[in-house]
Amino acid sequence: MHEETSLTVGRVKRVLTERVTPAIHSARVPLEIAAHELPGEPIAPAEGIALDYAPFRAGEQWGPAWGTTWFRVRGTVPAEWAGRKVEALVDLGFDVNMTGFQCEALAYRADGTPVKSLNPRNQWLPVEAEAGGAVEFYLEGASNPVLLDYHPFLPTQEGDVLTSSPDPLYRVRHMDLAVFEPEVFELSLDLDVLLELQAELPETSPRRMRVLQALDDALDVLDLQRIAETAADARARLAEVLASPADASAHRIAAIGHAHIDSAWLWPVRETVRKVARTTSSMTTLIDEQPEFLYGMSSAQQYAWMKEHRPEVYARIKDAVAAGRFLPLGGMWVESDTVMPTGESLVRQFSHGQRFFEREFGIRSKGVWLPDSFGYSPALPQLMRRAGFEWFFTQKISWNQRNVFPHHTFDWEGIDGSRMFTHFPPMDTYNSQLSGMEVAKASRQFKENRVASTSLAPVGWGDGGGGTTREMTGRARRLSDLEGSAKVEWKHPDDFFAEARAELAEPAVWVGELYLELHRGTLTSQHSTKATHRWAEQALIEAELWASTAAVRLGAAYPHDELDRLWRAVLLHEFHDILPGTSIAWVHREAVAVLSQVVEDARALATSARAALAGEGERILRFTPTSVDGRSPLGASAAEDDAEQHPVSLTAHEGGHRLENDLVSIVVSAEGLITSAVDRASGREAIPADAPANLFQLHQDFPNMWDAWDIDKYYRNSVDDLSAATSVTASLEDGTARIVVEREFSQSRLRQTIDLAPGSRTVLLHNEIDWHESEKLLKLAFPLDVFARETAAETQFGFQRRVTHVNTSWEAAKFETSMHRFVLVEEDGFGAALVNDSIYGYDTSRDSDGDDVTTTVRLSMLRAPRFPDPETDHGPHEITVGFVIGADAAIATAEGIRLNAMPTLVRGAHEVEPLVSVEGEGIVVSSVKLADDRSGDVIVRVYEALGRRATGELSVGFPHEGIREVSLIEDELADPRTGGALALRPFEVRTLRIARG
Repeated sequence: MHEETSLTVGRVKRVLTERVTPAIHSARVPLEIAAHELPGEPIAPAEGIALDYAPFRAGEQWGPAWGTTWFRVRGTVPAEWAGRKVEALVDLGFDVNMTGFQCEALAYRADGTPVKSLNPRNQWLPVEAEAGGAVEFYLEGASNPVLLDYHPFLPTQEGDVLTSSPDPLYRVRHMDLAVFEPEVFELSLDLDVLLELQAELPETSPRRMRVLQALDDALDVLDLQRIAETAADARARLAEVLASPADASAHRIAAIGHAHIDSAWLWPVRETVRKVARTTSSMTTLIDEQPEFLYGMSSAQQYAWMKEHRPEVYARIKDAVAAGRFLPLGGMWVESDTVMPTGESLVRQFSHGQRFFEREFGIRSKGVWLPDSFGYSPALPQLMRRAGFEWFFTQKISWNQRNVFPHHTFDWEGIDGSRMFTHFPPMDTYNSQLSGMEVAKASRQFKENRVASTSLAPVGWGDGGGGTTREMTGRARRLSDLEGSAKVEWKHPDDFFAEARAELAEPAVWVGELYLELHRGTLTSQHSTKATHRWAEQALIEAELWASTAAVRLGAAYPHDELDRLWRAVLLHEFHDILPGTSIAWVHREAVAVLSQVVEDARALATSARAALAGEGERILRFTPTSVDGRSPLGASAAEDDAEQHPVSLTAHEGGHRLENDLVSIVVSAEGLITSAVDRASGREAIPADAPANLFQLHQDFPNMWDAWDIDKYYRNSVDDLSAATSVTASLEDGTARIVVEREFSQSRLRQTIDLAPGSRTVLLHNEIDWHESEKLLKLAFPLDVFARETAAETQFGFQRRVTHVNTSWEAAKFETSMHRFVLVEEDGFGAALVNDSIYGYDTSRDSDGDDVTTTVRLSMLRAPRFPDPETDHGPHEITVGFVIGADAAIATAEGIRLNAMPTLVRGAHEVEPLVSVEGEGIVVSSVKLADDRSGDVIVRVYEALGRRATGELSVGFPHEGIREVSLIEDELADPRTGGALALRPFEVRTLRIARG
């Protein structure tokens, strides 16, 4: 036979696109349209339905950026359509390639009940009226602008309602009633599935040839002028190839309906509320229509939004959850970033998420669902296990620029040795359409094919919502048992993980962080959001401590509701497009405002509690909110004057100045650079000759794509050293030696205060930066005379080590990495650390001239990407960095904590004994609070911070009935350890419950 594959494929593509798909809806009549454009923010559906409407016609424009237009559509089903299925077709000006990223709508009936969403891939509404019956819908249209367009990453002012254009963005193409032709719809799916299947089969395989012949046979009997009348005949020619079963060894795909709705990104939080309402309305409708379909949604916050703002939608969600068809996933408040939040924040993500799901639905999530976060902390395996989770799911590491991850189903081991069963979908997507290419890819590249046979596939339009479509469920039916394809079955992720675990009794193990070789700039973009978030976290931890102390000591009311409200605000803004700094200007403007209010409210709670504890008096009391090794009790004691005990000197030195106390000696040059830093006890110099530290460096920062997300390695190829100072002044103030340096560069300026305080081995560098750059990256460099083979960077409840060489591509890819409050470089007997109050990114390099080895650590201070916020971080910033001379892990940990949790001086009458104290080297108290169950019991969380085994004792300073270990989210354990004796593994986290007497 002659080769005719390309002719058949071309024929099917054209007939499907130009004839069959348009024939899914046959006869049409226009609907009567009326509209009302709102002048401001959205209103409740009941108010929208009650609006006054003005006539509107198809072809008219509507909707300025971020606007809301309510449409009323009315019509009558023609009598001649009796007995036929009818749908309303609505095109608001859709582009099918922009699903979730442009205009969309939610349809309501006149009684206020939701129907489903309208979006570029879902342009129909079910019509319940019989022939001759009236049809009426109310459409809440959202005219969201397209920001990630066909030429993506272009700067735009459309990302904030304060700067966006008032001009209409969209034009209604039609709003019609139409006859739905079920047989044509099914034919379109038959053709689609077989066309995509044959493209993935071996070029001349018998199966492919049979499929191609069947497609030709089907089109031979399809009358292109009578599609509806001949569709059944065409389908009959395809029945045999569609009925041929899959191979016994075929890969199995567990499908779960999904939408991955970003809680904010290229739209504000208020629009996400509506996106969730639209998507979940469509999904509950699809659940009603497709008995085998299951839909999963993470993020308790999104359910809470529906309960508060769209109760009519929430009622349908609750019914579907109760029926086991709508599956709450993930057990977190939002799909958060996991690299930058503190350990306490991640604990609260789990506790607030699981508490909500249990309270509302009577269920707990068994797994953590984070498909799209930008890398995953090595602290997570322990935290997930201790919170009661059994599995972890993501796919983001498939985005790596350089290295292909070697596993899809494996055990992930964290910094403490805990392991979590983990799966990455081999489709490499969380927005599967169940296309032939995706299904074949899952089967082909599944890394565990030798020993396992199943993978997971989240199915549906995501990011901006939309979810699963009836076309996708139709593909799933055909792919359930089809020769040449993997087998597809709708399945609860819990069931998938149970089956995968049964197949893989001894899975491979990946140790350490799941580093994403992409989106490295998210550690730095939108500094104001990151800084305010860091302050909010600490303010809440301190508010809990002092409120707990007041509750136990004085019987004061513990502000459970207020603390829960404030924590939920923080948790929302840890979403993986907010905290990383990758959302539009509107999102970050609101984030800073909300988090600033959290800081203010939390500090007010702490202030009130401290005042009550101190009583009225004139003594100066130091309230200490942290405890490391038991050296800093969590109470209040008389303030001491360190200046008298540890004097500081400030002298001129070679045109600059020498700052010196009993621990360190620092030389600051005439340019304001640190040219010497000596640990006086050892005499060891930390700064190499001719390589000054505290050097600001400015780089061009224009990545190939994903501006706010990415730093590409070639940024290093050009750099401006900002060594020139406009002024340098020195003074001795309140016992502290101080140098003030002012610099101007490009479009910006900075003022740096260099402080050396009595008794401190940390030089504090307080930087006030007025930043007005575009596409630039500001680094702060510290060349160190330390032969460091690795760095130790703080993460949640410990630190992670990273080598300083680039022997392999895996190490070379980590040219920008994360830290929390400190990064430490160390050789045997000496080290130096950098601590900070609000930054997360750094890079490390190690150089040798043959005689001397220099390890350089550079902190990432500020970026200036222009998409999606064209003025990212423009304006004033304050960033404090501490340079710790003569540091080890214990000193770095203590100094990082101290910088971020300063004692507070309060006038009062008496000292305050701590509720608890901990003795034991390396044991840190992370939090003290009252129990979430409101029993009044005290919860204390401790962890081992130095990466070695530790023993110690928890002492309780109030009457109690015993101490027992509980889970991270305060659940009872089957066999808890009891008593105050502590024996912790390296980096172990332990949560203790103290029953009050």
